[in-house]
Amino acid sequence: MEQLHSSFSYTLAGIAFFMLGMGLASESLQKLASNRIRDLLAKTSDRPYIGVLVGIGLTVIVQSSGAVTSMLVGLSTAGMIKLKHVMSLIIGTAIGTTITVQILSLNISQYGLPTFTIAFFIYFLSKQRVVKHSMQVLMGFGLIFWGLELIGIGTSDLKQMDFFLKMLQSFKDNPFLTIAVTSLFTAIVHSSAVTIGFAMTLTMSGDISLIDAMYWVYGANIGTTATALLASAGGNYVGKQVALAHFLFKVASVLVFYFLTDLMAKYMIGENPMREVANAHTVFNILAGAMFYPFLNIGARMMEKLIPPDAKEFGVKFLERSHFESGAVALAHAEREAMRMADMVITMVKDSLLLFEGDNESLQESIKERDNRVDLLHREINLFLSKFAERDGVTSQEIFRLMNFVTDLESVGDVIDNTMLEMAKKKHALKIDFSEEGWLDLHKISIRVLELAELSISTFQLKDLDLASKVIYKKREIRKLEKSLRESHIIRLVAQKEATIKTSSIHLDVLSEYRRITGLMSNHVYSLLKETDQYNIMPRRES
Repeated sequence: MEQLHSSFSYTLAGIAFFMLGMGLASESLQKLASNRIRDLLAKTSDRPYIGVLVGIGLTVIVQSSGAVTSMLVGLSTAGMIKLKHVMSLIIGTAIGTTITVQILSLNISQYGLPTFTIAFFIYFLSKQRVVKHSMQVLMGFGLIFWGLELIGIGTSDLKQMDFFLKMLQSFKDNPFLTIAVTSLFTAIVHSSAVTIGFAMTLTMSGDISLIDAMYWVYGANIGTTATALLASAGGNYVGKQVALAHFLFKVASVLVFYFLTDLMAKYMIGENPMREVANAHTVFNILAGAMFYPFLNIGARMMEKLIPPDAKEFGVKFLERSHFESGAVALAHAEREAMRMADMVITMVKDSLLLFEGDNESLQESIKERDNRVDLLHREINLFLSKFAERDGVTSQEIFRLMNFVTDLESVGDVIDNTMLEMAKKKHALKIDFSEEGWLDLHKISIRVLELAELSISTFQLKDLDLASKVIYKKREIRKLEKSLRESHIIRLVAQKEATIKTSSIHLDVLSEYRRITGLMSNHVYSLLKETDQYNIMPRRES
């Protein structure tokens, strides 16, 4: 059949479809398995082999080792995972990405277009979310295989062109050039599978040998670290440690196996050239992982020395001591840390309504940063308290009281960062404004909520029963106020006020979120009043 396009066009189109398919499959798999991803991360512990298995699982789910490593950089930057745990995950991601390449080596590219077509029609006709995401995964793999087929069509004629033959010859004569160029190409396309898939196609057509293809494999493995390195650029020192560890692991692996390339190729020889390349990629990553696995702790310490903590980096302030004289002293330090956390939450409550005043990007970033710090302190305080739960002088009731308090504070931060911030962004995107009366109503309830939040924190710190009773009283007053403000809003709606109509859903949601914050800030008070309710303010159940 006469080709309608040039070989170069087919090759570029094949790479484009391959990349599009990888992105679609990866994004859809993440949507299908978002809960699974969180569960896998939760299983990461001090047992390195668990981290390796989790890394493999994550990469199989996400279909991109670079994306997983970038995710680890983000989690490390936020303080949600430690460097020593990430080291084993990195080995797992390297092994996990070989599964994708093994699938590509099955030489089923001719089924790519039919797979995409069938999956598309099922996706188009289906209304169920799971079915649609599943079909998007199949559509992605269909595009990947179709891309490989187009690359094969393109490269079969490219070898007749002088410039292509000269380029391949330059690669054959200079393995370091091959590694450098393929590393750069992988960094640009953000996928080692694209590079290795291209190498498998060239090997299948006889344009390059297995040994030549292995240098492509080395370059692809180094190039995939670029995604994490870029992700760490704006992060803290822990994220940079993770990205550097990933990069050095890949570079060190390539340096070791570079001199064993001929020996490895000898044992990889088989009947199918594409399988040979895929097997070489798999063996390379498994052996590299096995080689560095015993030195994970040493590697973590080396990264900490290469990129030491920033003196200005935010972290715990009162939990740094590893030993305390008693559990009571430990609890006192935890309470001081909780007060730091509470102060941050208070500033978030104070600034929450300002989010709706104007599209202030710096304020939005500040809210997100404060919420990240609140999340970090919440996690560190709870981990710290769990270690001292059995110490003398500390009762489980005191431990749970503090744990519940910081958990409620963390939830308040999430309400402002996740819900109210998104509502503010929606308001600014729609370019709408609250009515003058509506804005005054929101201002009124925000002041009341801030007063309650400040009183609640004082109550927790002082354990004062009078203050506790005032918190409950203020909570009930805010609920009455919220109901009254809703009624006022409905009256304005009935009066067909344009600004009220446009902002109605956002206005009512803001009222609901302030009521939610009120409830969270009041939770701890009930346990304080449970034994002694001198003002008879606690709710009573009829017997």
